Amino acid sequence: MIKLFENIRAKIENGARISDGEALELFESNDLLAIGELAARANRKKNGERVYFNVNRHINYTNICVNRCTFCAFSKTAEDEGCYTLALNDILAKAAEAAAAGATEIHMVGGLHPDLPFDFYLEMIAAIRADSPQLHIKAFTAVEIDYFARLTGQSIEQVIAELKEAGLGSMPGGGAEIFAEEVREQICPEKISGERWLEVTEKVHRAGLRTNATMLFGHLESHKDRIDHLGRLRRLQDRTGGFQTFIPLAFQPDNTRVPGARGVGGVDALKTLAISRIYLDNFRHVKAYWVMLGLKIAQVALAFGVNDLDGTVVEEKIGHDAGADSPQALAKEQIVELIRKSGRVPVERDTLYRELRVY
Repeated sequence: MIKLFENIRAKIENGARISDGEALELFESNDLLAIGELAARANRKKNGERVYFNVNRHINYTNICVNRCTFCAFSKTAEDEGCYTLALNDILAKAAEAAAAGATEIHMVGGLHPDLPFDFYLEMIAAIRADSPQLHIKAFTAVEIDYFARLTGQSIEQVIAELKEAGLGSMPGGGAEIFAEEVREQICPEKISGERWLEVTEKVHRAGLRTNATMLFGHLESHKDRIDHLGRLRRLQDRTGGFQTFIPLAFQPDNTRVPGARGVGGVDALKTLAISRIYLDNFRHVKAYWVMLGLKIAQVALAFGVNDLDGTVVEEKIGHDAGADSPQALAKEQIVELIRKSGRVPVERDTLYRELRVY
């Protein structure tokens, strides 16, 4: 195992790429601190001591969804108690509140609503842009883009062009879950395939929009499934360069319907974040999504190759419906303090990682 760590350290120093086999050996190693040291080294070469965050707000405009993914505690049918669809005025009010509070980004995703026309989404984006032009609109997953194409009979390229024209600035990267087909069939059989997610995302990149990338881990997948997922993202990034950051999403088992799902412990979370940093050499940023990890693990992750803590968030629903016990929001000052106490330099950014202020 010492030889493995030496080889990977040399690869990091020389800008070389680790193999799938080496990644699997790291997952099977119990030397968490050695893995973390390698990841921290890889991160320092890309980002120094800087840790990024932004002032943002989540708006989940509907939880009504035609898919009934077993891992999802957020989605409802139109007959379920607790189902909702926000009116446009309510969405605009939330966006205006965010802008007034100094937000630079609105993060919007929702269910695949059976009755809303594509024009609703175009009008929503255009109205936010007109009402709050200072906000960058990061919205819709590849799953939603595919759904819009099926709703309208248009190509993916046409859908993206219309959303861009309305004011879409980038996309968040959800819906990837885990690409491995056998596992995907168990946790989200109605959702588009992993191959389709990658295909849609590549077209989004080709259209000039940046996206994030995600991986849902800690349910039924194996270490090999995780590496397969990372490998497909790394190959797409080689082709397009369109991914901004990678976000491993820790599975929340409460209120979901995945028999045998195990959830994520702290060691597994830190190891997965660290190995992702080492493996994804063509991604500059790896994010610890504190909503699903919790604040303490997210802070510790800054010593395990992570250089982004997401943002203030405000009113996140998807992870909390599944049992996340993190706060619904953080003040900017709290995020700055978390980063400072880890010995790192807090940097407020916009959605496209332009630096706005160094603290």
